[in-house]
Amino acid sequence: MRALRAVAAVLVFAVLGGCATTGTQPAGPGAAANPRDPFERWNRQVFAFNEGLDEHVMKPLATGYRNVVPELARTGIGNVFDNVTDAWSAINNFLQFKLEAGLGDTMRVMVNTLFGVGGLFDVAGDLGMPHYHEDLGQTLGRWGVPSGPYIVWPVLGPSALRESVALPLDRYAMPAAWIDADGVQLGLSALQIVHVRAGLLGASRLVDDIALDKYSFIRDGWLQRRRSLVYDGDPPPLPEEPDAAEPPDAPASSPAR
Repeated sequence: MRALRAVAAVLVFAVLGGCATTGTQPAGPGAAANPRDPFERWNRQVFAFNEGLDEHVMKPLATGYRNVVPELARTGIGNVFDNVTDAWSAINNFLQFKLEAGLGDTMRVMVNTLFGVGGLFDVAGDLGMPHYHEDLGQTLGRWGVPSGPYIVWPVLGPSALRESVALPLDRYAMPAAWIDADGVQLGLSALQIVHVRAGLLGASRLVDDIALDKYSFIRDGWLQRRRSLVYDGDPPPLPEEPDAAEPPDAPASSPAR
């Protein structure tokens, strides 16, 4: 059963990390290498595998779940999962010395657990208490750990070196990790996978419609979003990179005689 637990955890991260979908076209022969994506050739191959998995397994399951389970029930399921991850968010806020946000997440968990039937109802949200959504990758970034190269993992989806290091501990923010019974743990993992993927159905269709190169579109969006999250929506400007298409400045020529 330990192997089954590992598979369940991997599949949860597949969805939460953005298993939604991608293109498979490699960069053109003359394209300049992206310094943030030194493993692009490998990443594109893995992304193509993940796209096939999503198309043939995850998307049909998520579509069926959305069509069969009433919206009210889906909202309650999402609230329970959010309540557990709010507890992990509180811990990461405190690790970053964001005391106000940490207390806010703690209050959310207490209110929804006590008055929302274990988190089934988002009473805290009705009272205007916001989510803060911090994870260990953001905490490491806050303390100066660089993102590192972009990586696409089989099944797990988009990541970076820093977030990959954080994944084992972030796993314990998942409700299934708190249950010792193997059957219940697998059932919760499967439910969370399908629930989150169902919420991404509209986004994946949008990407299909607008992205000429889905791989680059999702990579750049993922990196920008993670950078924004680390800096709480106000990241410093990235250093400008020299334009490879422009030749270096030539020395001034002598005036014609």
